[in-house]
Amino acid sequence: MSIPTTELLSHARKDAEWWRTSVIYQIYPRSFADGNGDGMGDLQGVTQRLESLAELGIDAIWFSPFFKSPQKDAGYDVADYKGTLADFDALVARAKTLGLKIIVDLVPNHSSDQHAWFQAALKSAPGSPERARYMFRDGKGENGELPPNNWESVFGGAAWSRITEADGTPGQWYLHIFDSSQPDFNWQNEEVRAEFDSVLRFWLDRGAAGFRIDVAHGMIKVDGLPDVVANNSTMSGQDSPDAVKTKETDEELIARLQVENPFWGQKGVHEINKRFRAILDEYDDRVMCGEAWVHPLSRMASYVKPGEYHQTFNFGYLETPWNKEKLQDVVTESLTAFGAVGAPSTWVLSNHDVIRHATRMGYDQVPKQGDGIGPKYAQPDEAKGQRRARAASSFMLGLPGGAYIYQGEELGLPEHTTLEEKYREDPTFFRTNGERVGRDGCRVPLPWEAGANESNGFSTTGASWLPQPASYKRYARSEQEGVAGSTLELYKRLLKERKAFDLGNGEFRWAPEFMDESTLAYINNGILVLANFSGDPVVIPAGEILVTTQHDLRLEGELEHDQVVWIKL
Repeated sequence: MSIPTTELLSHARKDAEWWRTSVIYQIYPRSFADGNGDGMGDLQGVTQRLESLAELGIDAIWFSPFFKSPQKDAGYDVADYKGTLADFDALVARAKTLGLKIIVDLVPNHSSDQHAWFQAALKSAPGSPERARYMFRDGKGENGELPPNNWESVFGGAAWSRITEADGTPGQWYLHIFDSSQPDFNWQNEEVRAEFDSVLRFWLDRGAAGFRIDVAHGMIKVDGLPDVVANNSTMSGQDSPDAVKTKETDEELIARLQVENPFWGQKGVHEINKRFRAILDEYDDRVMCGEAWVHPLSRMASYVKPGEYHQTFNFGYLETPWNKEKLQDVVTESLTAFGAVGAPSTWVLSNHDVIRHATRMGYDQVPKQGDGIGPKYAQPDEAKGQRRARAASSFMLGLPGGAYIYQGEELGLPEHTTLEEKYREDPTFFRTNGERVGRDGCRVPLPWEAGANESNGFSTTGASWLPQPASYKRYARSEQEGVAGSTLELYKRLLKERKAFDLGNGEFRWAPEFMDESTLAYINNGILVLANFSGDPVVIPAGEILVTTQHDLRLEGELEHDQVVWIKL
């Protein structure tokens, strides 16, 4: 645990760019709103609901992929990087009138196997320019019957699939770090790099405010594609936090992890980062946020050095439980690491790949991210999860830097933890034979109007690509709008006060004068944020109460356990 200090860990910037302080709302299009009644969310549905997001108080929207896709991995298997233009143009136009910016999800590590390039590669000969765009290799064994190396897919099983050549004979193997329907691009190939230059400019020219870069740490693989020789969760899509708990220097640690993780976090990705950034700098006021699952935070900060990404998702914060010491440590480490390279820290609690934090925090032992929760698992304490999620969000939104909100968290939506196997779509479930149920539970369509139809207003017809649990009816937006103490109204108030006091561009310090063994407190731009982690109430300091997670503060001015209050001193 770090020692509390009154030293400023964040300094306000004069004329800070919008992305340094913004609150960005993630939309997972399949599950946000269905505009045409087919049970699948779409951009039309989003456009129809945009006003509700403007009222929430966000600054921008990041869209998970909405491109043409066979939907083998919920849109992250892209068949055409330049599709859905009319709907996108209408969305950007409407968002502009509401003061909202639009951020596009770019998936550069891999394409769909239905992409025209991959289909051309299948029809071409080994060694051809068409195959050079992807990671094709000859197999091992007497007749090439074994994969080129021992790499495993993030979703389970081998990371290699063998093709049948045009003449009907068994052929080469292609690499897919994710599903077999998602072949990895060869980022050593200049044609691939030039194509993505074109894709970036295409969307920037259409009004995109920037990009979220999928698998930003995975585009470059070690030359020769060596076998994995150590097991530090190298196959999980990220470095293991446990692998970094050593006495090595950062330089020694990074060098080791680059060997142990031959397809994650290689030095060559920084060349790509700089190439992308140079294109964004041709336009005014754009942003690029990288999804880089790397540890420690000092290594993550290397992705946002000058000339690279503007932001990266702070997964170190996302993975931190509701615990006083661990939260204090990760906030201090984050502000220090990102501040050292002149970048803002970001803060995030949920997204489309992890268990929703309203459910995650209902466990004493947090389930592994990406594995999901199914009906055969121990179920969470819903009340505790809701209480702690509200507190965690309130603690987060007072911090300086950028913040990300995943659709539905403003409603307190929990994970669907009892989804039946027959509805499963995540390739993780199928590639692990059900051992890992995957991410479907955090991707269930949103409830808008309680009881409006079977999908609680998600679709005009009641159709829904994934069924909602019965509990979603009481979490619907219609049940919370204008209701004092609801999670929706809490988020609105938090975002209003965050903006009013410019907390994203704040002067932050810990406030040990307001802390004891059971509380954590910080001051940002004169606003005290106090969290109670004990089992007993604590006395609230004097001042103007701006926001509290507690439905009714006790008459004697005490804050209950697992509650947070914002006070203007």
